[in-house]
Amino acid sequence: MVSKTPMRALMLASLVLASSGASAQLDNAIAKEATRVEKGAQAQDKVDQIYDQTRDSVTEFKSVTKQADGLRVYLQQLQKQLQNQATELAEIERSVQDVTVIERQIVPLMLRMIDGLEQFVALDLPFLLEERRERVSGLRGLLERADVTVAEKFRNVMAAYTTEIEYGRTIEAYRGTLPGTDREVDFLRIGRIAMFYESLDGKEVGRWNADGKAFEQLSGAYRGQIGQGIRIAREQAAPDLIRLPIQTAGAAQ
Repeated sequence: MVSKTPMRALMLASLVLASSGASAQLDNAIAKEATRVEKGAQAQDKVDQIYDQTRDSVTEFKSVTKQADGLRVYLQQLQKQLQNQATELAEIERSVQDVTVIERQIVPLMLRMIDGLEQFVALDLPFLLEERRERVSGLRGLLERADVTVAEKFRNVMAAYTTEIEYGRTIEAYRGTLPGTDREVDFLRIGRIAMFYESLDGKEVGRWNADGKAFEQLSGAYRGQIGQGIRIAREQAAPDLIRLPIQTAGAAQ
């Protein structure tokens, strides 16, 4: 009869050997799985890197595309501006040509206007003659200057005409020398209708006679009225009605 103890030992040894083999297989399987997991992690890292690079590339592409679109719009706007500038340049060139033609025409016109103004002053009531003649002379000198634009010359000519027009709408009193004498008198101008004078002592009054082209003495009956008119013109008295001997157009003719 075989002893049970050796049999048990043999079975235990077999179990140990079987367990050792299974353990080796398990360790081998675990090692393989660990290797696979590590390789998978490495592959995932590469995928993540590629994803990040792709995302960065897409973001950069979108940014570049947006910049390109902005540049395209900007270039289109510049193109429109260039076209408008070309149109404006052409208009300016035409304007320069027109201005040259206008300058050639306006200078003779201004000369005629100044001549007409000079004749008008000579035929008008003889008030402020020195001032008005100097204004005409100044215009002639202005036309000869090369440092003054044609526009500025024309503006001065028109200003002189405006001043003359205003004389016809106002009354004025001023002191001056009675033509043909060396006496100072006070003159009264009523628009361009009439012109009177009063001696400084108030004893003599007179008016401009358009027929005779000279001043004539009036009767003393008009001394108060002419004196009152002078005070009104100087704003030394309130506006009021005054009776003055006005020469009619028929009489002037």
